[in-house]
Amino acid sequence: MSSKSLPYSKKDVHYDNAKFRHRSFVKMISQSLHTSNVKHHCMSCSTGKFLFLIMIFGVAYLMLTHTSPANSVTGGFVKGSKNNSVEHITGGGIRFGNFLRKPPRLPPQLPPDEKGNGNLVHERRKLNSDPKWIARQQDVKKAFIHAWSGYKKYAMGYDELMPVSKHGVDGLGGLGATVVDALDTAMIMSADEVVSEAGLWIEAHLSNRINQTGQVNLFETTIRVLGGLLSAYHLSSVEKGMDSTHKGPKPVVYLETAKILADRLLSGFTSSPTAIPFGDVVLRDPSAHPAPDGRSSTSEVSSLQLEFNYLSSVSGDPKYSVEAMKVLEHMKTLPKVEGLVPIFINPSTGEFSGENIRLGSRGDSYYEYLLKVWLQKNQESNVTYLYDMYEEAMKGVRHLLVRKSIPNGLVFVGELPYGSEGSFSPKMDHLVCFLPGTLALGATKGITKKKAMTDSVINFEDLKNLKLAEDLAKTCFEMYSVTSTGLAPEIAYFHTEEFSEGGLDGGNKSSEYVNDIIIKPADRHNLLRPETVESLFVLYRITEDPKYREWGWQIFEAFEKYTRIDTGGYSSLDDVTAIPPHKRDKMETFFLGETLKYLYLLFGDSSVLPLDKFVFNTEAHPIPVEGTTKRG
Repeated sequence: MSSKSLPYSKKDVHYDNAKFRHRSFVKMISQSLHTSNVKHHCMSCSTGKFLFLIMIFGVAYLMLTHTSPANSVTGGFVKGSKNNSVEHITGGGIRFGNFLRKPPRLPPQLPPDEKGNGNLVHERRKLNSDPKWIARQQDVKKAFIHAWSGYKKYAMGYDELMPVSKHGVDGLGGLGATVVDALDTAMIMSADEVVSEAGLWIEAHLSNRINQTGQVNLFETTIRVLGGLLSAYHLSSVEKGMDSTHKGPKPVVYLETAKILADRLLSGFTSSPTAIPFGDVVLRDPSAHPAPDGRSSTSEVSSLQLEFNYLSSVSGDPKYSVEAMKVLEHMKTLPKVEGLVPIFINPSTGEFSGENIRLGSRGDSYYEYLLKVWLQKNQESNVTYLYDMYEEAMKGVRHLLVRKSIPNGLVFVGELPYGSEGSFSPKMDHLVCFLPGTLALGATKGITKKKAMTDSVINFEDLKNLKLAEDLAKTCFEMYSVTSTGLAPEIAYFHTEEFSEGGLDGGNKSSEYVNDIIIKPADRHNLLRPETVESLFVLYRITEDPKYREWGWQIFEAFEKYTRIDTGGYSSLDDVTAIPPHKRDKMETFFLGETLKYLYLLFGDSSVLPLDKFVFNTEAHPIPVEGTTKRG
């Protein structure tokens, strides 16, 4: 949706919130003393006062003998670019230098409403074996089998199911996209019958389809079909502890089919005069050409690397990784706005096109893959530039795109449709709800927050991003709960001092945020998207806060109530603010490949596909971090 005609002009706003500011060392000490039980017990006695004065003088001495700025204390990650190099501690106090170079060690602290509950962490650990969540996980598996049964009955071999009219449609090139997208979900769920049916179809038909297919989108085919094949290969050949017999073809079938497909997709890279690939590939030739307007989506060309890197790793042929990584290496050299980039790029010139900056459609997974490719490469020094780009971009997001709604202060990420010098739009796609999960993953690199703090591998910048992740996850959930159906719209606007439209709420008058979120008539559809439950899954794994599971369950119940088709499958909706909502008659492949997979993992044991050993591509296909799993 275009944001060109906004009803106001937005002046530069300096978003100011305490959680985004560095705190000085003295403030941290004084605040800790203010909130600790030690103060209340010790300050009443003269000895306590004496010890308190000694500590204050000690802190003052440290501060006086150390004259370098506070932000020279860095985290545990060495930056490769000249702008992000490790800052050395200078000035007096040399004897304390080594101590001050360490990342800040922050003891884990419970939120105010959880203080005093000494059994909370123990209770969270018990959730993995809680019968309630085991049962709810099985409910998600039943939903997956119901979705598959409709697809199998009415659309087997087609890309997607039209569940209301009961037929199939090819909207993604005719490669049986639902089959491949759903396969690794079935493996994770130990849905062996589905594994067998999908695997045998791939073995019998997919190679011929690839050889006969005309034009496909490079990005969609890579993330759904190539990514699905590679995850199926890994899960069936290496991760044999998934409690599944993995019926179907031998794992090598998935790998060989992936190579056949990737060899043809490579023409998207090799046909382009620059490092930026063409977006449209004709598989049967193979050949490639740019989109009709000559431009590619920034997110599409920069979200191919996880898949091609892993294929090079398992095939032993570096050509796939070499071509894909050229894209990110080239993007490193292009001008940016505080790390943020326009949503279009021209493969003929290799330059960005236009000024539109957003983290929704056409921009989203660029930022996601900066982090995830670095993680996939096991944080190797030769790809540190990716983490630097990610870190700079997240600072840019906080400075330029983050605002709060009124009257109740929901934190959201808006857009700059005319660049940093133009007006700000309080528009947020549901697609932006990938960001909380990415921010949380970037903050701890996949381990729990508690472990990251205990091991001192989390710094102040990480804590800012993790706090923003939790705030945005709250907003994404409220985009669901504010509507009559309990399902989110495709796009929401937020009520701010500069922007307001009456009569466009979500329909749930009992929601606290009914006046904060604006849903325009053209934006009220729901496509069964996964981004919010993806972030709930990641945040639950990292924070261990059970509220994310409860939120996910509410969303799942709304899907069951309003999108389930009795004869099989689930349907997207036209209007989430209307009861009953009209069915849109489309079950996107990502409902099986992503939405139900993330819900199943959210309700399951956190040891399955741990986030420090796997990265999920932007279609939720798990890919192992290099060097952390053994090859079968």
